[in-house]
Amino acid sequence: MSTVDDLLNRSHTLGSDPRNTNYAGGNTSAKAVETDPVTASPVELMWVKGSGGDLGTLKAAGLAVLRLDRLRALVDVYPGVEREDEMVAAFDFCLHGKGGAAPSIDTAMHGLVEAAHVDHLHPDSGIAVATSADGEELTRRVFGDRVVWVPWRRPGFQLGLDIAAVRKANPQAVGVILGGHGITAWGDTSAECQANSLEIIRTAEAYIEANGRPEPFGPVVHEPLPEAERHARAAALFPLVRGLASTDRPQVGHYTDAPEVLDFLSRAEHPRLAALGTSCPDHFLRTKVRPLVLDLPPDTPLDDVRARLRELHEAYRQDYRAYYERYAGQDSPPMRGADPAIVLVPGVGMFAFGKDKQTARVAAEFYLNAINVMRGAEALSSYAPIPEAEKFRIEYWELEEAKLARMPKPKALATRVAFVTGGGSGIGAAIARRLAAEGACVVIADRDVAAAEKVAAELGAGAFRAADVAVAVAADVTDEAQVAAAIRQAVLAFGGVDLVVNNAGLSLSRPLLETSAGDWDLQHDVMARGSFLVSRETARVMVEQAMGGDIVYIASKNSVFAGPANVAYGAAKADQAHQVRLLAAELGEHGIRVNGVNPDGVVRGSGIFAGGWGAKRAAVYGVPEEKLGEFYAQRTLLKREVLPEHVANAVFALTGADLTHTTGLHIPVDAGVAAAFLR
Repeated sequence: MSTVDDLLNRSHTLGSDPRNTNYAGGNTSAKAVETDPVTASPVELMWVKGSGGDLGTLKAAGLAVLRLDRLRALVDVYPGVEREDEMVAAFDFCLHGKGGAAPSIDTAMHGLVEAAHVDHLHPDSGIAVATSADGEELTRRVFGDRVVWVPWRRPGFQLGLDIAAVRKANPQAVGVILGGHGITAWGDTSAECQANSLEIIRTAEAYIEANGRPEPFGPVVHEPLPEAERHARAAALFPLVRGLASTDRPQVGHYTDAPEVLDFLSRAEHPRLAALGTSCPDHFLRTKVRPLVLDLPPDTPLDDVRARLRELHEAYRQDYRAYYERYAGQDSPPMRGADPAIVLVPGVGMFAFGKDKQTARVAAEFYLNAINVMRGAEALSSYAPIPEAEKFRIEYWELEEAKLARMPKPKALATRVAFVTGGGSGIGAAIARRLAAEGACVVIADRDVAAAEKVAAELGAGAFRAADVAVAVAADVTDEAQVAAAIRQAVLAFGGVDLVVNNAGLSLSRPLLETSAGDWDLQHDVMARGSFLVSRETARVMVEQAMGGDIVYIASKNSVFAGPANVAYGAAKADQAHQVRLLAAELGEHGIRVNGVNPDGVVRGSGIFAGGWGAKRAAVYGVPEEKLGEFYAQRTLLKREVLPEHVANAVFALTGADLTHTTGLHIPVDAGVAAAFLR
């Protein structure tokens, strides 16, 4: 296992530094002799990162394990470049034992090179040399004979043969620059291979720093907006941009105003360079062939910006369709969608999109890599990415299409952004858990931000980054400014809002003659006013997105059931219940559905009951507080206690894929309270 351990350690070291390679980009390998468990004879094996893994987080299960004798024997049956895609299927016949992860297209590069350890990486500095117009000459100038230039070739078996030949002909070399693509390095030991990879990367970095032009993107033409103004404008534009980017299929968004992005967009050359597109295959597979770039100055009025973005989006779609039609053949996969994955707004930053938050964030990271590449290439020479036809061959590669087909089916709420009030405990936390489990990105809003953060951390515990799944925001729903600020945070986190749950609530159980005006106002402020404020602000976002949406009110059976000593709470819940009907009637034209859930008393796990409401209701009914849940259950038709997860189930039923034609409905979750039947 020391060979595997050394390989994983090297992979983690290289993959944890974004200067060395991008997320999920590149691959590493190691070769060693082991004993064949069947023949008891020595067999030379190779462990190589499998398809789809990430070096920084690679585990042994992510390695493909192949017999080198069989892999190298494929050279004798290789049918040539025109049929080299067939070789990927042939790798399966070279696997040792169970074989581990699926071998990637780069397997031949590792197996055919005569070196015990091989790294293939996508460092910004290396790609800057690889995408320079005079990259071959630059390689000689920067590295001498220690690194050799290999002209652009699409990844595959022939590229592996090319690199193996270079290695054999240049015994003094420690690696190669792959034109338009990245670097490959090798070594006799894992430590030597890692050192050689880092030598190439750091040497290129140092050369660019010492010899590059000081302003490769040209002079500043528009300064970025101040931070507060920048974020306000980003929040105002993001729902529209997300809606445009979701024309063909819904997308989740990611926003960044990293200094490198703002600097690029402030300078004169950014329109020309952005139009050239990215070069490294890992880059443009995630960022598309080129971004959409707003061509207005940062201080343009928002209405004019919105109008121009709509025009540019339509032009982008037409250009992308033309790009597809220029290069598509009879056997090409269907066009996957004509919307941009990256939208650049000078003075504001970058908006990126994907099928989930991680995909969107990684697309943004890749475009940031591309900016760094363009800066380096322009500093030394001029940026010259691979031809557009080659980009199409990779973007619509049958092997890439097969990889996409193997992806698991999206969950029911994938691409949807949920905003749950009172999500830090009780029913709200249960709803947040269920929505996240069904694939939604969840914004947990609560006056107790520490509680919201705890739930958000729990939901994101299994993700690469917790914030890709859930974020917490502080919000007192009675405060108009706080509600607006919380919605802006949600928009900046995920691009917009699609699913709102008005759950925040409290209750004070008092007879009419003991109910003060303050009691009345507090409960109406939190539930009636709070729901109105949240619904209004999120509806503005949904209308701007033009993607439809869901608003769900957690009302109560008390909205229709007249119980004793409960006038303020029951009246506030009745207000919420009628808001459902009113908003369903008003928002239907925008595809926004509004529904409600009417629970009976949820005792266990409820923040309201834990806060004193349970003791007061128990006193009203003359039962011990610890028996209140049983009491409520016995008065129902089903004789079952209602728990927070039952309410969460109803929210999912209303917002999942099945009730697409339902609006204005209240679902009872009360185990059957006849007096609360809707009439």
